[in-house]
Amino acid sequence: MDPLTTALKVAGSGLHAESSRLRVVSENIANANSTGDTPGADPYARKTIAFQSTVDRATQAALVGIKDIDTDKAAFVQKFDPSHPAADPDGYVKLPNVNPIVEMADMREANRSYQANLQVLKQARELISMTIDLMRTR
Repeated sequence: MDPLTTALKVAGSGLHAESSRLRVVSENIANANSTGDTPGADPYARKTIAFQSTVDRATQAALVGIKDIDTDKAAFVQKFDPSHPAADPDGYVKLPNVNPIVEMADMREANRSYQANLQVLKQARELISMTIDLMRTR
């Protein structure tokens, strides 16, 4: 297979992986303050995403794939607020284990990786187009 087509395939797998990562991060940020519905119930648990390298048999190119989307096993933060509907009998409310600062840093990294893959895609497309134009002029 053509190396430029392989580059398109590799960049496409990176775009898919990073867009999934952005979705997970946005879910975490959106639920950063979501508590349980009943007294003592667990709140939203932060999601994590893991990537894995896969090999495309046709091109022998190393692609990136999603290995797993799981929940973070870190402990929930507890806050004393006896008036909250989700407070346990001792007056503590479990808050999500989401740190918005970490999520924003993760979002920035995913965004930059997405942009880099998009730039590779654009460059490979342009090179393919230039090659086709050269072949037409013969």
